[in-house]
Amino acid sequence: MIPMVDLKVQYEALRDEILEQITEVLESSRYILGPKVEELEKEIAAYHGVREAVGVASGTDALNLSLKALGIGEGDEVITTPFTFFATVEAIIYQGARPVFVDIDPETLNIDPGKIEERITERTKAILPVHMFGMPADMERITEIASRYNLFVVEDCAQSFGAHIRGRKTGSFGDAGCFSFYPSKNLGAYGDGGLVTTDDAKIAGRMRVLRNHGSEKGYIHHSIGLNSRLDEIQAAVLLVKFKRIDHYLTLRREKARFYTERLCSTVQCPAERNGFHHVYHQYTIRSPLRDRIKSYLYEQGISSVIYYPVPLHLQDALKGAGYCRGDFPVAERASREVLSLPIYPEMERADQERVCEAVRKAVA
Repeated sequence: MIPMVDLKVQYEALRDEILEQITEVLESSRYILGPKVEELEKEIAAYHGVREAVGVASGTDALNLSLKALGIGEGDEVITTPFTFFATVEAIIYQGARPVFVDIDPETLNIDPGKIEERITERTKAILPVHMFGMPADMERITEIASRYNLFVVEDCAQSFGAHIRGRKTGSFGDAGCFSFYPSKNLGAYGDGGLVTTDDAKIAGRMRVLRNHGSEKGYIHHSIGLNSRLDEIQAAVLLVKFKRIDHYLTLRREKARFYTERLCSTVQCPAERNGFHHVYHQYTIRSPLRDRIKSYLYEQGISSVIYYPVPLHLQDALKGAGYCRGDFPVAERASREVLSLPIYPEMERADQERVCEAVRKAVA
């Protein structure tokens, strides 16, 4: 089987360095919020050109705590996309707020900025764009809209570590940028982990209190928080990988270019607009023959995944939100057509050739 991502091959290349770093943590007996976490926070803040970064337990917690730190609460509305992983909307609902969906751009699969303003009401408090599959959302237009309406912007960067718009990294445009270090991400830990970037020291300070049960010091609690602390072993692993992140992203882009050159006349390949630097967390094609392609790939021993088969407004868990089929036709069509192909930095050219040949044969 050609896997979607081969984590073992990357581990083998880094094995000695990772084990050395983990051993250092074990011998220090500092397991939670120690020097490795602090080092990682400083390194990632500098990489994104922001003042602060706060390590948390997961990408979901990064979203949840960011909204909480910004004061989003009961009765508020947060504008977001219906075409994303469920955690994006979970974080909004956790706060007692209402998710307000906006349809997506058919090329980038990101929230369509041209449709945001018509969804803003007096209850709207924030916009939560998602950088789908590693392609930056149009943050210049989104932040301009947010500024005019005095709204917060929280970026879901779970799939976009290292992506940028004209040199400015995703996670540095909004009030908060939320990252996931789930193992299969472009920068992945060996377990769950997450981080929030921000240029606002007050937001960062609030986040540090909230991630630690709402405690500022010594069992004194002035607010209700969470147990959401990035542990030292995961930070140690991430520091090893972070040194190589730009190299990994270059390799991903090379693999993506190879796919596009060979598949662009067969299926719809990912869009990359001028000035927008895609990092291809997923390489996602589109075709009305999606199900046929997926079945044929499976027969040929090739993995593929549908991200995402049901848009959020049609999920059973959100039946009470007041949405129905046909409300967001672009997202609904995308869910019928998208298929993500295997891609990872170490993927061999021969395996990519196999994938391309199989896709072409399936369509033919």
